Amino acid sequence: MSFEIHVSGQVKDVVAAALPDLVNSLVASGITSGDSDLWGPDAAADAARRLGWVQAVSVSRPLVAEIVALRADLLARGVTRVVLAGTGGSSLASEVIAATAGVPLVVLDSTAPGQVLAAIDGDAESGGLTRTVLVVSSKSGSTTETDSARRAFEAAWSDIGIDPAERIIVVTDPGSPLEASALTAGYRVFTADPTVGGAYSALTAFGLVPAGLAGADISELLDEAEATLLEVAIDDHRNPALILAASIAGGTPRRDKLGLVTDGTHIVGLSNWIEQLVAESTGKDGTGILPVVLLPVSPEVDEPPSDLQILRLVDDATHFRILEQHPDEILVSGSLGAQLVVWQYATAIAGRLLGVDPFDQPDIESAEDAARSFLDSRPVIMSPAFAVDGVEVRVSDHALATTATLSGVLDALCERIGSDGYVAIQAYVNRSAVPQLSGLRELVAAKAGRPTTFGWGPRFLHSTGQYHKGGPGTGVFLQILEGGDVDLEVPGRPFTFGQLIAAQAAGDAKVLVALGRPVVTLTLTDPVTEVLSLFEAAQ
Repeated sequence: MSFEIHVSGQVKDVVAAALPDLVNSLVASGITSGDSDLWGPDAAADAARRLGWVQAVSVSRPLVAEIVALRADLLARGVTRVVLAGTGGSSLASEVIAATAGVPLVVLDSTAPGQVLAAIDGDAESGGLTRTVLVVSSKSGSTTETDSARRAFEAAWSDIGIDPAERIIVVTDPGSPLEASALTAGYRVFTADPTVGGAYSALTAFGLVPAGLAGADISELLDEAEATLLEVAIDDHRNPALILAASIAGGTPRRDKLGLVTDGTHIVGLSNWIEQLVAESTGKDGTGILPVVLLPVSPEVDEPPSDLQILRLVDDATHFRILEQHPDEILVSGSLGAQLVVWQYATAIAGRLLGVDPFDQPDIESAEDAARSFLDSRPVIMSPAFAVDGVEVRVSDHALATTATLSGVLDALCERIGSDGYVAIQAYVNRSAVPQLSGLRELVAAKAGRPTTFGWGPRFLHSTGQYHKGGPGTGVFLQILEGGDVDLEVPGRPFTFGQLIAAQAAGDAKVLVALGRPVVTLTLTDPVTEVLSLFEAAQ
């Protein structure tokens, strides 16, 4: 088998209880045949136009030769550096494919000015902008982050006498505003199947074009995926997608948080892609599955709360001895292509078990609307409740700031967590400058004693952001922003990248507060230095 899943203990009992109905209801074959009624009458219309991912392998085959030929042409012209401007489902799959293949792909899924400048400038070894091609990836063709990045690269190339039409490749849905403007500008355009939603687009042009141009063997990836299609299409208790869906979405009471532990797998970054797929697909109507990306040494792994299901991503069956030491866990292994296929099927099936439409994202637009409102009105920034060690502290409720210390604020936020709650850390900063900031997750998780997620903003807005607003209202939120003098104009727009990322953070906070979620916002004047203050406060 190209994909293996092993369960034990309580998980095995959950699977045994849920599998018969999934098999008897012909769910697996129904998805394969395009049965849009599987998720109920309210979701039928949406599902009818969102099941194209089932045919993605065959539909994408003709793309391989085009991508390989385009890569050869770029290399012949000395263009060796690939930058991908996209976010959420439009970038995470390519990032995993390229990283697992060991080929360089610069992913620009941030509006932090420093990160945008770094993506434009490149480095001496890569030849910088003169050797760069930009893949602009957006299903809707109107994503603000992606549009802003495109404008910045266009201006940078024009400034050094390079025609952007020679260096920009567009991936979008047919008929989108981006397709129209790209064709007018003379850009190379790849259109993807419009019947595939962003979260399920890994094996379409969105996942394949950037990774293939970077040098990944996308033909082999499609072969791996194809080898798994028969396994997931059969209505049988051995179907790995049915087992996986039952193990993450079944049970009474259900464990509604999924701890993803990378434990020796060769696939790089798979947890981040799974996080996006599962959170965006299931986090709505007040329910869902919250993925929590963990390390093998994370505090939640040693003593998982009763509502956290641990799933380990491993490389082969020799690792399954772990189940002897850690019962009640899920272990999965498989090739990258197999993982992509099985997780897509399993997540769609999990939506059926939860009673939600796994193909819509009704709450993502709310934060985008709020961000646009902030950009238009430019309201005066609220004064901080206090400032200490260069960190400005703003809170949704003044009671959170009564101690006037960073450690006190974190303690007060953690005290707001219920027995079924979680902490979401949202870092709207240049992560290339402070990658160590992600280590704050482990410290806050230990302090809170509850599952804790970490997301780089604004990327997470297109993945876990859906769960934060549409899922259970049990989260507390820690925003981390950066100040400083580095900024960059967005050509042709009345705002800068610094203003854009600030508006995205403020917009998300506004929506969360309106929903009754506690929010603490920390603004770092000098992130490289003040990240140490955050670590000390969290200990």
